[in-house]
Amino acid sequence: MSICPVIMAGGSGTRLWPLSRAAHPKQFLKLHGEDTMLQATVKRLSGLDIQASITICNEEHRFFVAEQLREIDKLGPIILEPVGRNTAPAIALAALTAKDDPLLLVLAADHVIQDEDAFREAVIRAIPLAEVGKLVTFGIVPSAPHTGYGYIKRGKDIGEGFEVDAFVEKPSSDVAQDYFSSGDYYWNSGMFLFRASKYLEELKQFRPDILEQCQSSVKDVKTDLDFLRVDKDMFESCSAESVDYAVMEKTSHAVVVPMDAGWSDIGSWSSLWDISSKDCNGNTTHGDVMLQNSNNSYVRSEDKLVAAIGIDDLVIVSTKDALMVAHKDSVQDVKMVTESLKIQARSEWQLSREVFRPWGKYDSIDSGERYQAKRITVKPGAKLSVQMHHHRAEHWVVVSGAARVTNGDKTFLLSENESTYIPVGVVHALENPGKIELELIEVQTGSYLSEDDIVRFEDRYGRDA
Repeated sequence: MSICPVIMAGGSGTRLWPLSRAAHPKQFLKLHGEDTMLQATVKRLSGLDIQASITICNEEHRFFVAEQLREIDKLGPIILEPVGRNTAPAIALAALTAKDDPLLLVLAADHVIQDEDAFREAVIRAIPLAEVGKLVTFGIVPSAPHTGYGYIKRGKDIGEGFEVDAFVEKPSSDVAQDYFSSGDYYWNSGMFLFRASKYLEELKQFRPDILEQCQSSVKDVKTDLDFLRVDKDMFESCSAESVDYAVMEKTSHAVVVPMDAGWSDIGSWSSLWDISSKDCNGNTTHGDVMLQNSNNSYVRSEDKLVAAIGIDDLVIVSTKDALMVAHKDSVQDVKMVTESLKIQARSEWQLSREVFRPWGKYDSIDSGERYQAKRITVKPGAKLSVQMHHHRAEHWVVVSGAARVTNGDKTFLLSENESTYIPVGVVHALENPGKIELELIEVQTGSYLSEDDIVRFEDRYGRDA
């Protein structure tokens, strides 16, 4: 029987701020390797007998998912969660919409697996167990007595795995050492393999309320471009619960299959340092970085030269709009910074200076009283919405490529070094008709320059008017 991968692509990755933001979280970033974490998750399935993957994400991130999967020619159904309700309801949506009652391989989009052959071998070992009605969870063979992970205690042998004796919460350091020394415990990876109908059967037994709400949510699924939309009101009324609490800790059919594949959930900057290649002094660097007399540090620059002298055991991350410096022992507290930014209503918790849109991206390069300048990049064939603004005028100057511009009742082409001015209240649109990216500088002037001063009349990406 073929496998239907279910990719969980939610989450905000706040512990990897300032690179990961709520509007562009870690699963859509190239943190380890040449692919984004989502793309790497899908690519490592190569060689398995699989159907097109089902990806589950929220409304805000839907275009990241579609574009990144399209880039690697792996675009499959994308289920949009109207609100986050944790993993048990999300998996239920996938099980209810999957065709032909397949085995569901549930994976998180933000995990790193360094030994992909070992990953695939573990999945293959788990298939016979899942085919006879077992709910398989993959237990990571621990490499250290880690206190940041939940654990699974194995019971008696069953096929290529073990019956699950117990799920254990994150332990203290002494208890983690006992678990590690015993050899009977695995890290809880949050990856699963089970038949869709078996999961729904167990969910019906232990959390019938969740199943009923999810069934109601998918009765009238709507297709919107590449996305499947469930009933918003029904899904919002569903309880938020993890698959561990809802099913796996209660069922008598849970088994654990060991996996020793260089797994990491990249839960912090120090964990990213752990799995990254290092120089002779134990340093990991990305971007334009110079180090002198420094050891065991992680230094990353996205846009400028960063020079560090005489530092040890630090994490330094520089982006276009933020600089974060932390001791490796304190990186778990990065989340506190994002919480403070949110309380202070500062945009840095959610957005970076460079903001991605389905048509491309923009970089807010300068701003001041009554003006703002952006560098706009439009992908070939893409078009911004037909729109107008109540409070700002815009001046566009083409830097490279070609632009098809609608400005009021006129539509015309602009080439490099050509420009147009759009007064307040005038309906306008921007399109790239060419084969290369269009880049232009937009200068906004007016009394109010925020992104919510957009009235959309027409949008090919289905965004609200």
